[in-house]
Amino acid sequence: MSAGQAAGEAAGAAAPPVLPRVLSALFYGTCSFLIVLVNKALLSAYSFPSPMFLGIGQMAATILILYVSKLNKIVHFPDFDKSIPVKLFPLPLIYVGNHISGLSSTSKLRSDLSFNLEGYTFVLLNDIFTAANGVYTKQKIDPKELGKYGVLFYNACFMVVPTVIISFSTGDFQQATHFQHWTNFLFVFQFVLSCLLGFLLMYSTVLCSHYNSALTTTVVGAIKNISIAYIGMLIGGDYIFSMLNFIGLNICMVGGLRYSFLTLRGNSKPTQSGDEENALPESKR
Repeated sequence: MSAGQAAGEAAGAAAPPVLPRVLSALFYGTCSFLIVLVNKALLSAYSFPSPMFLGIGQMAATILILYVSKLNKIVHFPDFDKSIPVKLFPLPLIYVGNHISGLSSTSKLRSDLSFNLEGYTFVLLNDIFTAANGVYTKQKIDPKELGKYGVLFYNACFMVVPTVIISFSTGDFQQATHFQHWTNFLFVFQFVLSCLLGFLLMYSTVLCSHYNSALTTTVVGAIKNISIAYIGMLIGGDYIFSMLNFIGLNICMVGGLRYSFLTLRGNSKPTQSGDEENALPESKR
């Protein structure tokens, strides 16, 4: 066996199978899609005043679920030691930036994406944080170190306290606790659902980053955002038709779907081309 063939086989063996890649991407896309719908209802329909408080609830849910699961030996991750902050940095900062910018952009933008400087600023920040989150998550989830669950748990632990302090100092926390709909069962149900979906979204992001590239995770997120815009055209009530806007949405959707299709289908092509190149000189011997 030639060195080229051995390298090709090693690359093929290292690449994850197609099914986990597809399922993890679908899981991430579905969780991301659902949480945007729920958050949109909370922040827009109910006019909940605090995206940051909602983020705190999602971090608290992540900590509680993973801690109880660890106590019951359902999941495993290392106990805290002084090396963990060093191993994680700068992921907790990126994580909370991604979290808050995503919630803030959801509360600021209309479904027709009509120009809103504050909303588009949050969207741009969220795109940057999402890309950075995918890259660093893929680096940090080594099972020999913290693993998937350790990254999720310690990310939330390290950032929930600073986020609560910021929320208190800005008056955000007080506005949230005095919100008038805490006695409304439907609102409370959707708030709790958002917290649970926040945990699932973080878990699905880690899974998708593990089985796919960081770019694929980002593109799936972009497809989700465009899908939300399509739904807003029909049921949101705040879409104002614009031909330029509509054409742009369709171009983005087609590009995202095309990239996802080629990425998932083209997994085995490098190995095949390597085998063909190595077979040619062997046939001449």
